[in-house]
Amino acid sequence: MTGLRYVYAVCRPFGTPLQAQLTGVGGDPPRLLPHGDLVAVVSHVPEADFAEEPLRAHLEDLDWLTEVARAHQGVIDALTTVTTPLPLRLGTVFRDDSGVRTMIEGRKESFLRTLDRLEGRVEWGVKVFIEEEPAQETPAAPAAKPASGRDYLRQRRMRTKSREDLWQQAETFATRLHHTLSESAEDSRLHAPQNPTLSGASGRNVLNAAYLVPRVKSEEFVERVDRTKDEAPGIRVELTGPWAAYSFAGEGSAGEEGP
Repeated sequence: MTGLRYVYAVCRPFGTPLQAQLTGVGGDPPRLLPHGDLVAVVSHVPEADFAEEPLRAHLEDLDWLTEVARAHQGVIDALTTVTTPLPLRLGTVFRDDSGVRTMIEGRKESFLRTLDRLEGRVEWGVKVFIEEEPAQETPAAPAAKPASGRDYLRQRRMRTKSREDLWQQAETFATRLHHTLSESAEDSRLHAPQNPTLSGASGRNVLNAAYLVPRVKSEEFVERVDRTKDEAPGIRVELTGPWAAYSFAGEGSAGEEGP
């Protein structure tokens, strides 16, 4: 099959086969491209979509980008079950196999160091949200009208203070949770809070963190998160994973080159 080479990840050679029905970006099954002590996981993609100019245009198309991201993540998830992958950036493409091998050769030492650090480890994501107040969204009954302007201002101050207290409580809870989980992880990363308009998640995000955890200690880590979920009313804790260690891949995750 002709076409450009789409690269999902770099990893060490492994003997367990990938899922037989696994398809990658554009429906092409991923294959292994070995080079020395490393393997690139690649598939063929059409130049009409993934050459520099059309790819730049496609990146503005949210539906197209979502489909590609879903296929890309599906391959990474499959790899994570059989090895420790070092994911590359979405949309990393090369002209041919030779271009992929040249990339690996140029960054071999960096890849090997990062894979040594990530071997046997996975990423868990933890988010803390302030729940929306039901009374503000769907009031059960019309609120009583204030008897005077002074009553109105007092009610406003009380609502403002209630929100401020909840924010303070959530920030204190999130800080304590992050400290606790960091003690159970080998490394951690704090990401910017999610924009609810983009993420679709309800509530205000006050903690968006990633934790690097040895796979064999994942059950203990999950239990530690679960024990915190009912500690604070009005605050929601979400756990995702296990993922390939995107947040800890360092410079290895940024490798790309135009075709």
